[in-house]
Amino acid sequence: MRELKIFSGQSNRKLAKDICNALHLNLGKISLGQFPDGENYCKILEDVRGRDVFLIQPTCPPVNDNILELLIMIDSCKRASADRITAVIPYFGYARQDRKDEGRVPITAKLVANLITRAGADRVLTMDLHAAQIQGFFDCPVDHLQAAPVLDQHFLEMGLSKDDIVVVSPDAGSIKRAVVHADKLGGALAIVDKRRTNAEETHQENIIGNSLEGKVALMFDDMISTAGSIKGAAELVASEGAKEIHVAATHGVFSGPAIQRLTESSITSCVITDSIPLSHDKKCDKIRVRSVAPLLAEAIKRIHHAQSISAIFSNGND
Repeated sequence: MRELKIFSGQSNRKLAKDICNALHLNLGKISLGQFPDGENYCKILEDVRGRDVFLIQPTCPPVNDNILELLIMIDSCKRASADRITAVIPYFGYARQDRKDEGRVPITAKLVANLITRAGADRVLTMDLHAAQIQGFFDCPVDHLQAAPVLDQHFLEMGLSKDDIVVVSPDAGSIKRAVVHADKLGGALAIVDKRRTNAEETHQENIIGNSLEGKVALMFDDMISTAGSIKGAAELVASEGAKEIHVAATHGVFSGPAIQRLTESSITSCVITDSIPLSHDKKCDKIRVRSVAPLLAEAIKRIHHAQSISAIFSNGND
C-alpha cells in the first residue's frame, strides 16, 4: 500500500480519517487555508510523484468553497506529478441541477463535472448521486457506490418483523430505490403521490399500494435538504395509520428549516450517513448517523489494486 496516498480537504476530515483508519494508513499531510484577500491556498506536504492519490472532499455546504478547494487540490497533485488522481466525492453538490426543466437555465451538474475533469482528475468515486445519469457528465471513469447496505443494516439491527414493515417511496422517482430496500428488508411496498408546485414547495396527494394501518413505515431517499418533502410524506403516512415512521437518507444536507421540520414531524427516527458532517447545531434526538467509511475504504482499496467495485455489493449485499 506504500504507493497509495490519501489527502483530505476541509469539508469532512473526520470521514477521511475514518477511511484511513480502515485502511491502516496515515492521512496525507496537506496545508489548506486562505490568503488575507480570501484566495484559497494549498500545499501538498508529502511527495506524491508517481503515487496513486485519492482526494476526499464532499462538495457539501459551503458548496462553492468546497468545490474550489477540491479543484485546487487536484491541480496541486497534478503539478506535483501524481501518477493518478481520484476525486472521492461522497456527496456531489449541484446534482439536482442535472437538466434543463425550463428555458434559459444551466445544467450546472455538467459544468461542475467538466471543471473537475479539466482540473486533472483521472477518476471519480462518489455515492448515491441524485440522478444516476450524472455519471455520464464526467469525461473520466466514475465509480458510483450505494449506501443501501449501510442503511439496511441499521434497520436489520432494529429487529423489525417483515410482516410489520411497509417500505414507502416518498415520490415516484424513488420507486426503484424503495424496491431494492424492500427486497433486502422484506415487507410490502407503498408509494407517495407527490406533486411539486415550485422549486421549493411540494404537496403529497395520496398513498398508492399496500395499507399502512398499524404498520412500521420505512422511507428511503438519497438526500434530505429542507425536509419539506419528507415531512409531508410522513404526515400523509401517519394519517394512513402507520404506528412508526423511520426515514433513511444517504446525505443529510439539512438546510434551512430542516431540523425544525424533522423535530415537529411524525417521524420516529431519521438515519443518515456521514457523507456530510453533521454540525453540532443540526443534531437532534431523532437523527442517527451511520458511517460509510468502511464502504469507501474498500472501494479505494479495490480501485488501487484494479479490482472489481461491483463485487462489494454481491453475495447478497446488493
